[in-house]
Amino acid sequence: MIWPYPLWIAHRGAGRLAPENTLAAFRQGASFGYRAFECDVKLSRDGQPFLLHDATLDRTTDGQGVAGEQDWSALSRLDAGGWHSRAYAGEPLPTLEAIARYVLRNGFMLNVEIKPTPGTESLTGAAVARRCAQLWADSRTVPVAPPLLTSFQPAALQAAQAVQPALPRGLLLEHWCADSLAQAQALQCVAIVAQYALLDRGRIEAIHAAGMKALAYTVNDPAEAHRLLGLGIDGLITDAVDRFSPGTGVHD
Repeated sequence: MIWPYPLWIAHRGAGRLAPENTLAAFRQGASFGYRAFECDVKLSRDGQPFLLHDATLDRTTDGQGVAGEQDWSALSRLDAGGWHSRAYAGEPLPTLEAIARYVLRNGFMLNVEIKPTPGTESLTGAAVARRCAQLWADSRTVPVAPPLLTSFQPAALQAAQAVQPALPRGLLLEHWCADSLAQAQALQCVAIVAQYALLDRGRIEAIHAAGMKALAYTVNDPAEAHRLLGLGIDGLITDAVDRFSPGTGVHD
């Protein structure tokens, strides 16, 4: 495929400047010129895809317990902003649909990390892929690239591939293993998205030689950004939307 995604991607919306994985965070990232965003998506007990990073609600909402064990009717009433600051108190958890509508209306691009509740990897991968395909097919806005589906869980990517093979996929890596490249190729991934310290010249060249793009997370240090740019990185996922300009590059 022709790689359509920009170099700079805002992590969880705007990472740290606003409550992560909320519409407010996406708006904050957009205010700094970002046009591509990463977010985490899991399923409620009754099958609603929604944005949340952790398996539990405790860190980023006023709820408690395993998020995937609650119905959307309960999750939708939680405060997902007050933990961050008083300015965002009352910010709700968004559905995947709400975020998709926002990015599509604005011509932005999205990296959807499939973040299953443990034990629901295949179910979540399939459901998120199906919903993404529906939402992007239903768009009547200026055409934009399809969402890039990524996950640390190969089973989630395999399920996504099975139901929507046309949607691009990327394998997330926290550790580099001898079979990482082969695993990504077996899943017909278009990219490997690795923790930034794992990527050196040899590994980036190997990813490229295998026909895939190399992306790094979570790059918040200008020195690391410069290093990776010099090695030919294809994508930088960052919390530091106020430090890195997506148009002109790294702010020294």
